[in-house]
Amino acid sequence: MDARGVVVLVLLALVPEACRAEQFIVGDAARWTWGYNYTDWVVKKGPFFQNDSLVFRYDPPNATTHAHSVYMMRNLADYQSCNLNASKLVAGVMQGAGSGFEFVLQKRKVHYFVCGERGGIHCNAGQMKFIVKPKRSICRD
Repeated sequence: MDARGVVVLVLLALVPEACRAEQFIVGDAARWTWGYNYTDWVVKKGPFFQNDSLVFRYDPPNATTHAHSVYMMRNLADYQSCNLNASKLVAGVMQGAGSGFEFVLQKRKVHYFVCGERGGIHCNAGQMKFIVKPKRSICRD
């Protein structure tokens, strides 16, 4: 086998690895919680690609924890102001328990995620919000 054949075999071996979607626990060990800087988390974990998944883990509400949820905001203005009027609930207060709620980044569009609990205060004061725009999968380029 010549050198070109070896290069082709190596590239073919690497392609499945490059195409595999990744799963990210939002906030890593901190999970989806009040007061964590998710914008920094996105910068450190990115880039994200189409078909990657974000897993939101949070405790259900109880006597010692506040409720959390996951909303998708309509646009940047609503995201910045934490205006929940036109937002879409994607994970309720009970869905973060156990293995958490998984959101697959199927579309290459901007996704605006926020916690909508307590009238948006978790979004406004608790920094429970972030933006992700997945890139095209390496396999589809």
